[in-house]
Amino acid sequence: MPDITKKWLCVIGIAEDGWDDLAADSRELLYESEIVLGGERHLKMIPEDWEGERIVWPSPIREAVTKIVSWRPSESSAGKKVAVMASGDPLCYGIAAKLLRHLPIEEIWIKPALTTFSLICSRVGWSLPDVETLTIHGRPVEMLHPFVQPGAKLLVLNKDEGSPKQTAELLTARGFGKSRITVLEHLGGSKERQFSGQADSWTHQEGAALNAMALECIPDANANFLARIPGLPDDAFLHDGQLTKREIRAVTLSRLMPVVDQVLWDVGAGCGSVAIEWMRSNPRCQAIAIEKSESRLKLIQQNAFQLGVPMLQIVPGKAPEVLADLPAPDAVFIGGGLSTENMLETCWNALKPGGRLVANAVTLEGEQTLIQWQKENSGKSPAIGDFTRLAVSHVEKIGKFQSWKTLRPVTQLAVIKTY
Repeated sequence: MPDITKKWLCVIGIAEDGWDDLAADSRELLYESEIVLGGERHLKMIPEDWEGERIVWPSPIREAVTKIVSWRPSESSAGKKVAVMASGDPLCYGIAAKLLRHLPIEEIWIKPALTTFSLICSRVGWSLPDVETLTIHGRPVEMLHPFVQPGAKLLVLNKDEGSPKQTAELLTARGFGKSRITVLEHLGGSKERQFSGQADSWTHQEGAALNAMALECIPDANANFLARIPGLPDDAFLHDGQLTKREIRAVTLSRLMPVVDQVLWDVGAGCGSVAIEWMRSNPRCQAIAIEKSESRLKLIQQNAFQLGVPMLQIVPGKAPEVLADLPAPDAVFIGGGLSTENMLETCWNALKPGGRLVANAVTLEGEQTLIQWQKENSGKSPAIGDFTRLAVSHVEKIGKFQSWKTLRPVTQLAVIKTY
């Protein structure tokens, strides 16, 4: 057992059968603690002869994190010896990950139990590196959408006993009704059980509230394929015509370069297509859609749910005024409002070093604004960006013949901030 003399906080993973499954060193850590936090189920496991303080998780849980940090030892205070009880592996969608955003690992002793995902794999015979691991616990079931792909194998931590039915309905609506769903309850415990079925004929009664699923995604002939690579078809979005078209959107996102854990501002978001595709590229990509039109704000929200990124932050209001209090962006896309006073300057000044700014213009006035801005800033930055003219043509019928129809050309400025 590592030296924990400097560690005042321990996070203990609890298996399904609770106290009986705990190793001796984990029990010792709990007995040495002055305060233990956990769910009601976890706290009831602690023997009655333990004399410390039991605290049930509050809601929201961030209040508990703040309280835990306040017990940290300092030069003026001895602090408290604290233990946290959590299900399974506390670093797998668990409380330990949240605590490590505020405290160094040198102060925390983490004792994980087996993850639910490992247990599922051992029951259904899948290799963990070959599956996607997800959670819809405390999150909308629509977050599954980007991962529903032909042949995909998904392991999902569920919200409650209603999650399997909701998932079956989602898969069926997407044209993946033949998909196989296996629900597993009380994994690793004496009450463990599982049941399976096909999504489009799911008739199982609700079971235990604490459960997880293994999903094998099998498409029907009419399945709705929605790739996670940027360039979704235009009809995948609800819109009023204000939409960055498919081909232009794909090029735009290639210049924005989505990066894990980075934040995009989609300014003048329209129906939210660029922000949504940024977030679909990786579940850890974050985006903020800024839009002044009330009707388009509703479209953004609907699209975000239907395309699997319900966590998209939507900010109503007119840019650049509403940008002041937003988190600094790693990338900015300006799809509308280029001619608004101080729009480009405000976005550029807010952009982090190494960030990317991409602006698309479809009018001569917008194009002139971009040219003038580049000219004015050419002496201030070694990277003043480059212009690209994008023109797309589609074939359409003219009577019994076919001809090319050219969309409005788009002038695109892409700049990387090097300072």
